[in-house]
Amino acid sequence: MQTLSELGYARTSLREIAQNSEFSHGVLHYYFTDKVDLITYCVRQYKARCVLRYDQTVATARTAEALAQGFADGLVATLRDEAFMHRLWYDLRSQALFEESFRADVLAIDESLERMIWRIVSRFGELGGTPLTVTSPVAYAMVDGLFQQALLRYLSGSENALPDLREHVVHLLSGLTQPASSQA
Repeated sequence: MQTLSELGYARTSLREIAQNSEFSHGVLHYYFTDKVDLITYCVRQYKARCVLRYDQTVATARTAEALAQGFADGLVATLRDEAFMHRLWYDLRSQALFEESFRADVLAIDESLERMIWRIVSRFGELGGTPLTVTSPVAYAMVDGLFQQALLRYLSGSENALPDLREHVVHLLSGLTQPASSQA
């Protein structure tokens, strides 16, 4: 995973991964048919953990504001601590536009991430007593867009990338619900 996240899809081979791990090239070939198989396996495992990361925040938040802050703080922490893994995900997602062999896995991962975001957004609306103004795909696209922009800025050395992500996510969540005064 470290080699993949550092070099990306195009610059990584099974041989390169083997050289940077405790496994031989033969062992990797035994378990994985090719680089695509290994990469999709690794990213699926990583993203499966990511999807569960916010469940505790959703379960324990007592107010919409606490949920928004907890979610924003979680996004900032994962971007800061695992930026290279997220970079690998965006690389894989982009490669799926060209490599058909990635598409089914990327679509499945994308759907799980969308469901994760929808759990958060739906709970935010419930806690605030306000109806949502967007659909699940739109909410996911907005959060994902903010996260991807912040990732690029963070990897480029921007000191504001993390605090801006936190602020933008909290603001975005507030904008995804209809204010109480306009519910009539």
